[in-house]
Amino acid sequence: MRAVEITAFGAPDVLRLTERPMPIAGAGELLIRVAASGINRPDVLQRKGHYAPPPGASDLPGLEVAGVIESGDAVAMAQARLQLGDRVCALVGGGGYAQWCVAPVAQCLPVPAGMTDVEAASLPETFFTVWSNVFDRGRLQPGETLLVQGGSSGIGVTAIQLARAWGATVIVTAGSDDKCNACLALGAHHAINYQMQDFVAEVQRITDGKGVDVILDMVAGSYVAREVQCLADDGRLVVIALQGGTHSEFNAGLLLRKRLTVTGSTLRPRSVAFKGAIARALRAQVWPWLASGAVRPVVHTTFVAADAAKAHALMESSQHIGKIVLTW
Repeated sequence: MRAVEITAFGAPDVLRLTERPMPIAGAGELLIRVAASGINRPDVLQRKGHYAPPPGASDLPGLEVAGVIESGDAVAMAQARLQLGDRVCALVGGGGYAQWCVAPVAQCLPVPAGMTDVEAASLPETFFTVWSNVFDRGRLQPGETLLVQGGSSGIGVTAIQLARAWGATVIVTAGSDDKCNACLALGAHHAINYQMQDFVAEVQRITDGKGVDVILDMVAGSYVAREVQCLADDGRLVVIALQGGTHSEFNAGLLLRKRLTVTGSTLRPRSVAFKGAIARALRAQVWPWLASGAVRPVVHTTFVAADAAKAHALMESSQHIGKIVLTW
């Protein structure tokens, strides 16, 4: 099969189209003939040598795919209400940049009716991540307020829509007026251009000094101190990426006085059982929103697999809104 491999750690041009043996599905797994593969920030980190695949995972990059089930564990598929020939999208631990990919059955979801393979491939990584962090760890409730740092990213456009559908008020930050307007069009109630405005002051203004209940943070670093100031009493800060660095200093007194929770997670190393529980929650709660159109995939552009390097360059430029997808 054709696949995109990382030939050495470095810039996007280390990605090369190659030939690899087809994988074989084992117990609890199925084999997908891949039509499209989503691109995510962790793929970029892996390419640079900063995010190794977990033990047992493919060395090929790619954490999400969409395509058709070609073979697999019949018992596991029946339990998941899937069968041969079904169109599915899946979260995987690696190996997504390939024409065939093995996925745990528990981490596969049916492609919503009327959705293309490209749209479906854009769903798993961000939807699993947002559900796990905003709703499970962050415990966002209807009527609460969520602040999303980086609202125009793949994670951001998903968080906006899911939180809005959940009945929360959504505030986002983005790096340009165009990106802010795109976030508002997707359902954000307020958008802050962090290049022009102080997001701490804007959050205080928007919330009449109360602050927000949950923050989804992909920056960390110096942002943490400012985010602690933005949180309401009993607020929750959830860190899922470190684009601003690993070291943070903040006023611990606010942590005590406001009874704050600061937490974080990485999804890729978690167990199949853990990810399977998220998949079941998504199928029950979020897939009906996708079917109704209340939530929709946001794909910025696609690249053929041979142009994976160009796709990564676009990802690193941060000029996109939503997801970038490879097609086979």
